[in-house]
Amino acid sequence: MIEIHGIAIDAADPYAIANWWSQATGLPLGEGDKPGDDEVLLQTEQGAYFLFIRVPEGKTVKNRLHLDVNGTEGRTRDEEVERLLGLGATIFNDLRQPDGTGWVTMLDPEGNEFCVCRSQAERESTG
Repeated sequence: MIEIHGIAIDAADPYAIANWWSQATGLPLGEGDKPGDDEVLLQTEQGAYFLFIRVPEGKTVKNRLHLDVNGTEGRTRDEEVERLLGLGATIFNDLRQPDGTGWVTMLDPEGNEFCVCRSQAERESTG
């Protein structure tokens, strides 16, 4: 068995995209991280981290790995989608179903895909 220690994410502007994800997740930027840095860290309370690393090439194809997220603090999937839109994300593919199931694939400001899923409470209430 292995333990996931961190996730590295290629970025055109590590500070800007890490700052966006900091706002989205509530995770703080690494101590001392600043605009222009080639590597910027977001660390979870459990010790795992997201490391945004500057790369020269831009994103050109679909991510092979993406995050699935869901709302916290009592927010539903749909409320979370609206909050993230307000932060600058865009909807890539809306797969919400009439029965309340499904998810929304979104893009962060650098075009990285992530999915917003139903909250735990929503999953428990509809199965």
